[in-house]
This record gives sequence, structure tokens and C-alpha cells, in this order.
Amino acid sequence: MTRPTPPIDWGLPVGELTDVFEVGGASELSDSVIEQLRATGATVSTADDIRAEASRDWWPLAQRWALEGRAPARPAAVVTPTTTAQVSALLRLANKARIPVTPAAGRSGVCGSSVPLFGGIALDCCGLSGVSSVDDASLLVTVAAGTFGPDLETQLTDRHGLTIGHWPQSMALATVGGWIACRGAGQYSTRYGKIEDIVAGLEVVLADGRVVRTGALAGAGPRSAMGPDLTQLFVGSEGTLGVITAAALRAHPVAGHQVRAAFGFASFEKGLEALRATLRLGATPAVVRLYDKRESGRSFEIGDANVLIVLDEGHAPVIDAAMSVLSAACIDNGASPLPDSLVETWLGHRNDVSALASVTRAGIVVDTIEVAAPWSELAALYRDALDGLNGIDGCLAASAHESHAYLDGACLYFTFAGRGPDPSDDKWAEDYYRRSWEEVMGATRRHRGSISHHHGIGLVRGPYLADALGEGFSVLESLKAALDPVGILNPGKLGLSSPFGDASTFMTSSHSCP
Repeated sequence: MTRPTPPIDWGLPVGELTDVFEVGGASELSDSVIEQLRATGATVSTADDIRAEASRDWWPLAQRWALEGRAPARPAAVVTPTTTAQVSALLRLANKARIPVTPAAGRSGVCGSSVPLFGGIALDCCGLSGVSSVDDASLLVTVAAGTFGPDLETQLTDRHGLTIGHWPQSMALATVGGWIACRGAGQYSTRYGKIEDIVAGLEVVLADGRVVRTGALAGAGPRSAMGPDLTQLFVGSEGTLGVITAAALRAHPVAGHQVRAAFGFASFEKGLEALRATLRLGATPAVVRLYDKRESGRSFEIGDANVLIVLDEGHAPVIDAAMSVLSAACIDNGASPLPDSLVETWLGHRNDVSALASVTRAGIVVDTIEVAAPWSELAALYRDALDGLNGIDGCLAASAHESHAYLDGACLYFTFAGRGPDPSDDKWAEDYYRRSWEEVMGATRRHRGSISHHHGIGLVRGPYLADALGEGFSVLESLKAALDPVGILNPGKLGLSSPFGDASTFMTSSHSCP
């Protein structure tokens, strides 16, 4: 069984850690409850080191806390089931006893979604792993939710000549269930689709233990008109509506043809226009990533151009036609061809997440924020957000790149970094962090954008979701009340109210961490 990768070392022995969030909930479980949990057949641990690791994900701010000897929030127990029946029994028990349950597996998220905010049970889904079936004729793969991305791809490629085509930066760290729960998008998504396009059906355990199967796992065909799509109800729900235990995924034959290209633009806006024109004509190259000058200098040592890298793969006539459309659009917008070796440079470091720990150790506050907006607003959003970030005292750098493109808009991926007069000043660091998020969230809303493109909501974006969804947020609240009336599932996330306490003030400037 593949295990999660810790993001950074603890600054103190685990027995000396303190919790950042001490907002109530179940900090301890009785011996009777522990025995009932074990009776389900799942593994139950209350060891300090296992509980400490289950307290966090890859949220950058939590890495700073770790160096200071602070865990976000430790569960009372970590429970690892290996079957859907065990998950069902565990949830029935937790629901009856009103114990909060936080489902997680790889814990690769960067928004605090995996933090067991109110203690209780950390449900470790890594024990739910493996490919159970491959339908080559229909290109459908059924896989357990705790399966890590590399394990899935290796088995499909080596044994079946297939790929899911989902390649997030966190590929080595993340699981299938995490991709689905946070509504992720891989780096090749323009060709293969985002996770909501890839998922054909789900197996989900509800809070009361009922097991629901949707789409292809319920016997449905490739498309149906049988009421609302229940599969999509759980995609992006971050464990608040049910625990995903298995998924049917759409696969593709491994590509037999690949092409690469790179271009340099005089302005970021010109690069965006070239991408808009490309998608408008129906071309969908797998990877189209446009970096502004600051990021082009940092990533490719080219500081006088806004670099676009392109990679596409598949059936040669289709791919060559798409690249022809894109190349023409780039030239029409004044681009200069660059060596396609820049694509190899990107491939070499695209999944490298080691720099985050070293930057954090240097006392620098850093994070990324990905949002999406229509083409008509994208350039203005880019300028507005960067102006806001650069205007914050202590900002060392603010930059952006486009990472996923669509017929109607694209994703902008902002990076910010700052350091105060005293790198150990936690109050300054957390205030700077919140202000940076407030600037980008505000700019995104002003320009008709989505406040999250693929990292999800978790704890960080929770306070912004009600405004972004409008009256739709009350629908989400009603769904939560209907499917999880006791409120045990991943409480405190998605900005939803919780019977165990209030976490909504963390990302507001008036709140100070304990």
C-alpha cells in the first residue's frame, strides 16, 4: 500500500506538538468506541506520529506551522479501512455517536481540505487501492479511490497500453479519490479533459452507511437522461457529502505520436489572444502553458519574453492539424518561435514540489492561487490581481501563468511570495498570507471569475464560497443537510456550517491564530 508523502519535517518531536485549531469536537475517543471501530475490521491507530501526519496536507501555510512545532489539528484516531463494507460500518458508527470524520488519502491538497479540524476520526482511504476491472473495448477502468496516480498509470500502461491522461503536478502524491473529491485538473487536460470529464461513475458511502453507485458503476450507459447526474454531485464535494470508495474512469490508448513547440510573445496579453484564437477554431493541444515574463525568467531563463510551451499527443493527423492551427494563431499575434527544448525543461521540473519546503525554511511566505475567467476578462484580471499582490507590504514577487484553456476562457495560476522584517513573526506572516488571498479572490470576483479552478475550496477558500455561489450556496447547504444531517463528514470545509464549531473566520483579517 502506497503511503502519503510528508510535506516537511516537524520542528519538534511529535509528542511536543501543539494544535493550531483548538475549536472543539472529539479530541479523544472512549475505549468502547475504539473497540467498536476495530470490530469493523479496519486498522485503528492512536499513535502520536500517525495522528500528527494525519493532521495536515500540503497547505503551504501549514508547512510554516510544522517548523514551529504546530500541527493544524490532530484527530483522536486514524482509521484505515480496506473495503467498502468497512467504510460503511465505520460511518454508521460515527454517525450514531456523532463523531466527526475527515476522509483523506494522499493528502496532497493545498487548501487544508484534509485537516481533521474538529478531531474525531481521520479516515485513511489509502487501504482502498487497486484496479478491479479494465474494459478495453469501452475504454473504462474501475479503480479503488485510494489508488495513487503512478500506481494506476503504471498498471494501465504496462498491462493494457492505456492511460487516463490525468497528470496533475501532485501526481506522485495524490490518489484517484483526491482527484475526484477536489475536482482536479491534470496538466494535459485540454486533450484528455478534467477529472469531471474523465469520471464515468462512482461508488460513494453516505454518512449513515448507505452505499450509492452512480453512472457506469450503477449500470448506466455512456450518456443518460435519467434525471440530474448524481456522479457530478460528489465530484468536488471534498468528502462533505459522502466518502468516495471507487470510480469508473474513461481511458485512452497510449499516444503513438507527440509534438512539441515553444513561442515567445512581447506581452502576456498577446499570448492569451493566441490561445483564445486557437481554442475558438476547435484545436485542443494537450498542454498550452503561457508564462509571464517573471515566470519565464524563473522557469526558462528567458526574461525578455512571455513564453508559451505546447505539447500534444495522440493520433498523428489530429495532432498535426491542431498544432498547425496553434502555430498560425501564435504567428498572427507576433510570436517568435523558441527552441522546443523548453518543453523538455518544463517536463523535467513540472512535478517538483521540493522547493516549497526550502523556501518555507528561509522564512518566506509563499503560495499559489489558481482561478479561471472568461477570455473577455482574463487580461484585466491578470493585471488587477498582480497590482493587488504587488501593493502588499513585504511582497517579494508576484507572477502568473495560464495553465488550462477552454473555448470560453482559461485558468490563471498566480504565485506570491513575501517576507517581513522578522521572518519568525507569525502574526505578520499570517496577515500577509490572508491579504494576498483577499486580493486575488477580490480581483477574481470583479472579473466574473471562478475562485477555484482545480485546487478546490477546503479551509482556505471557505469564507469566499457563499458570495461566489450566491443563492446556489443555500442549495449546497440543503444537500449537506439531506445527505449528512448530523454533520459528521469533513466538517468545517466548503464554508459550510458545522455542529462542532466555527472555522469560517480563519481567513479573515480579524482572526488571529492561537
